[in-house]
Amino acid sequence: MTNDNSGIWVLGYGSLIYKPPSHYTHRIPAIIHGFARRFWQSSTDHRGTPESPGRVATLIPYEEIVGRAAFLKNVNRYSQGTSIQGPDDLITIGVVYYIPSEHAQEVREYLDIREQNGYTLHEVEVHLETDQKHEVELGDALEQLPRHDKTGKRVLLTTVYIGTVDNEAFIGPETMDETARVIATSHGPSGSNYEYLAKLQQALAQMPMIKEQGSITDHYLTALLESVDKHR
Repeated sequence: MTNDNSGIWVLGYGSLIYKPPSHYTHRIPAIIHGFARRFWQSSTDHRGTPESPGRVATLIPYEEIVGRAAFLKNVNRYSQGTSIQGPDDLITIGVVYYIPSEHAQEVREYLDIREQNGYTLHEVEVHLETDQKHEVELGDALEQLPRHDKTGKRVLLTTVYIGTVDNEAFIGPETMDETARVIATSHGPSGSNYEYLAKLQQALAQMPMIKEQGSITDHYLTALLESVDKHR
């Protein structure tokens, strides 16, 4: 779905949620099924340094989670008593941005640099949390998107930067305490690692689907922030 044939949609699930790309004309909350957000990606260029890497968010796909015992154990620990049976049991909240064609190349080049520390470009489907404003602004373009047969939401294929499990900056399933200690003390060119986590948590708390449906909560993120606060 685009307003023309060459604009781009970009999905944010970390700092892009509270620090969006420039030139976007539409911002829509979205639910990502089949992935878990984890602070398992090291950061040497934004929230840490090569000598003391910080920790930032990436998305772990369902296939990797069920294929690795340590991953599955971690995800089940923060699923509030519901074991993961399939991709639909994994829910991550994010935001999609539409960049019109005249700015698409500029924004893509900016994001390629911003996300260069181990992240690569992928495509994922998201379920859009549209409201009346979106319906009016996007009109027929939104109507052309299919509805998911279970959620009833419009489904959009969007680009996203992910630090995959085989990239050189991937840390993997540290204990919560280990990750929290790093975040509590790390700083980089873009600021403190704590600021990254806290702003993400604050931005998510204001998302409509969380304010209206309290059950959609990132319990891992909440526990991580609480643990980091103990080490500051």
